[in-house]
Amino acid sequence: LGPGTSDLALRVGLHSGAVTAGVLRGEKARFQLFGDTMNTASRMESAGIRNRIQVSLDTAKKLNRDGKAHWLTPREDLVDVNGRGDMQTYWLTPIKASTGGTTMVATAIAAPPTAAQEEDSMRSQDSIRSQEVNERRSSRYSDKWGHLELEEEESVEDKKARLVHWNVETLGALLAKVVAWREGRHNRALRSSESTISLECENETGFVLDEVTEVIKLPSYSDNASRNGTTFSEVLPLQDEVRRLLFDYIQHLADYYHNVPFHNLEHASHVTLSANKLMRRIISPGESDFQTEDVAGEASEEGSLKRHKSMGELNDVDFVEKNLHNSTFGISSDPLTQFAIVFSALIHDVDHAGVPNNILVNEQAKVALKYNNKSVAEQNSVDIAWNMLMEDKYGELRTAIYGDEKERKRFRQLVVNSVMATDIFDKELSRLRKNRWSKAFDETKVDSKSLEDVNRKATIVIEHIIQASDVAHTMQHWHIYCKWNERLFQEMYLAYLTGRSEKDPCPGWYGGEIWFFDNYIIPLAKKLKECGVFGVFGDEYLNYAVENRNEWERKGKVVCQTMIMAFRQKYSDLVPAMKDAHPI
Repeated sequence: LGPGTSDLALRVGLHSGAVTAGVLRGEKARFQLFGDTMNTASRMESAGIRNRIQVSLDTAKKLNRDGKAHWLTPREDLVDVNGRGDMQTYWLTPIKASTGGTTMVATAIAAPPTAAQEEDSMRSQDSIRSQEVNERRSSRYSDKWGHLELEEEESVEDKKARLVHWNVETLGALLAKVVAWREGRHNRALRSSESTISLECENETGFVLDEVTEVIKLPSYSDNASRNGTTFSEVLPLQDEVRRLLFDYIQHLADYYHNVPFHNLEHASHVTLSANKLMRRIISPGESDFQTEDVAGEASEEGSLKRHKSMGELNDVDFVEKNLHNSTFGISSDPLTQFAIVFSALIHDVDHAGVPNNILVNEQAKVALKYNNKSVAEQNSVDIAWNMLMEDKYGELRTAIYGDEKERKRFRQLVVNSVMATDIFDKELSRLRKNRWSKAFDETKVDSKSLEDVNRKATIVIEHIIQASDVAHTMQHWHIYCKWNERLFQEMYLAYLTGRSEKDPCPGWYGGEIWFFDNYIIPLAKKLKECGVFGVFGDEYLNYAVENRNEWERKGKVVCQTMIMAFRQKYSDLVPAMKDAHPI
């Protein structure tokens, strides 16, 4: 489900009674239950509380009859149920029966109790159950089923292990497609590790920043590669040794992520998830979004469609994949590019110190001096991740990623351009990216179909994919945006409290978020739509960005006040003497 799975909550409602069952006919026949019992059960769920199980009186009576009265705690307020009026409900918490001198309802009884006896029995145990609930809240079993969470809060190591496994699964699936693509394209097995090792003797020197290029050349379309890549990826799993090495690499990479509030392994995993989601939407945006003109052709889309319809090719896999290749500037048919983008998302904040580049520069940190005060964190992340990948023990992993020197250079270039694109505050880099976008997608110019121009479009689109993934929380559901916005505020606030930053983020946070939406997030989302690569999904990111911006304008001041109060209390030992409130 993704790196944020542990944040999911569940609400459950139960009711007992007779139902009517049947199969609804139609295009999608399905078995369904009907009746008042279903309506009441639905109300038990909708009127419940996250991570709690609410049951009706009828269900409670059955549980009591089976000796499970100690599982039940009466809800303090009544629940309004359509057609039934106010109803007494119960919270269900499955626990072991108490044996400390407390008498519970017997599990074996001579005759079924009357309704009045059941209610009297349940009421007589309210005080006992209240005491038990308090005890359960501090126990592991209660944490699993109880009042606030479905399970105990993850330890740092447990969360790390979960995220490592998730990233291995994600990158492993993409890497399997790379291997299959190579098999299909070259119709031969992978190169031996000896020939690969000879290619690894060359290490990149100088600054990563100097390697950023305007155009990365992607492979041309290959029918053979596309067909066999799809087939092989379905039947050939990643080799066990390659998978083991991938796991080992990601596990060691995770060790370089620090336990800071925002720029941590969980953030990197969220960016990885978002990049992978964008990749899937590039690969299958829907048939209605395919452009049917060739890269070097000038035939109209309508004419091309009519011509191919007459030839009976609209359902031909090669026709669909080739047009998808053209409309996505080659990204959709190159698994190595897709792997490189998601790989870059995972490594892009390796060794991040929890402070922005300008603070590292002001502190004259060693890492800042090493990179001449330019894109410090980004260059450092690339160097650490790449040097680790170049270690001798990862030879077979490298062989799976790239089979020859040409592929190695392309993979390196994709990683460099992608990670360096996440430095959005360097004015010179931002200016160059804007110029490249204008050069690639300027509507006032004649749209060139040359391979260089197509690859230029692919290169700038790739950079915008990783940028959008890095701030994907701003273009997702409101609660996800709030979660990561709070963590970023916490990180910046800690930098201020510990003396690393001279700027208190409290006064300007509300206005700063609106500025960020208006001047970066929404323009970025518009570019995702305008490039045409994502088809109908291009609107989704823009819509979420606009909705979150407007929601923040309405609620942001209250959110800021709440965050400030919470973190002042949490870090009270660090908070200097200051006014009780900041202007928001």
